[in-house]
Amino acid sequence: MRATVILGLGCSPQDLKPFQAEATVEWRMGMPASPDDADVILLFGGDGTIHRHLGQLVKLGLPVLVVPAGSGNDFAGSLGLRRVRDSLAAWNQFCHGSANLRDIDLGIISAIDRGEALSPPQYFCCIAGVGLDGEVSRRANKLPRWLRGHGGYALTLVPTIFTFTPFRMKVLTPAEHAANAGTHWTVRSHQPALLAAFANTPLYGGGMKIAPKAKMDDGLLDVCIVGAVDPLRLLRLFPTVYSGNHLNVREVEYFHADRLRVETEQPMDVYADGEYVCPTPVEVAVREKALKVITA
Repeated sequence: MRATVILGLGCSPQDLKPFQAEATVEWRMGMPASPDDADVILLFGGDGTIHRHLGQLVKLGLPVLVVPAGSGNDFAGSLGLRRVRDSLAAWNQFCHGSANLRDIDLGIISAIDRGEALSPPQYFCCIAGVGLDGEVSRRANKLPRWLRGHGGYALTLVPTIFTFTPFRMKVLTPAEHAANAGTHWTVRSHQPALLAAFANTPLYGGGMKIAPKAKMDDGLLDVCIVGAVDPLRLLRLFPTVYSGNHLNVREVEYFHADRLRVETEQPMDVYADGEYVCPTPVEVAVREKALKVITA
């Protein structure tokens, strides 16, 4: 078996050694040029590292094992790979013929103007967001890597709550009974909002269950919109996002969609997996069974 390894920021070949006990594996470094160059890919890193490689991983179609080694590891955690030893156990199962492979969905973001796509779509594995979420991601990305991996998102969120103001946002979904659903849209939500999250996984921001009902293989995105909430009340409600109980808050709207559009009065930054993607307006969709992953 030929295994190729991608090392994210802060990782080294030393991190690979526990995975090299199987003598029948031939090891190579770097992204394969074609599916014929490898049988499996091991990716050491966090959500940002995975995000930056998703386009090529989808093209290759090879099984991918994620080893959580970044400042944010919500994607690995959603796959049951919360620690390096979890990934090592999954690797050993895979090497010995266990059928621990899973086809999962990915999200896709396209910048749009006058209804037309402006740029090639970008994949995301966890959650895309606009509003307070994007501003927190922007600020958190400026923190030292160690701090980002130890509660940096939550630490950044608290002060941002008191400076971020609600914005007018319109979310549209395809018209259910239109003759051509690709060109007919209906308004699903139109309100002053603090944030909107479009989720492929339940987790983001270091363990926050912003979309507790999200599944990675249902062909749908879970949409969570937080309306205008007083900053002090929002601060009191903030801990509920770790349990998913924020869905009981009256200002929170939650629904599913396989495709949607997001419009704001002024262009706002869209982030996905903690990385900047583009400004609004955007179209967000899901690609079913886009990535084959090794799971716990």
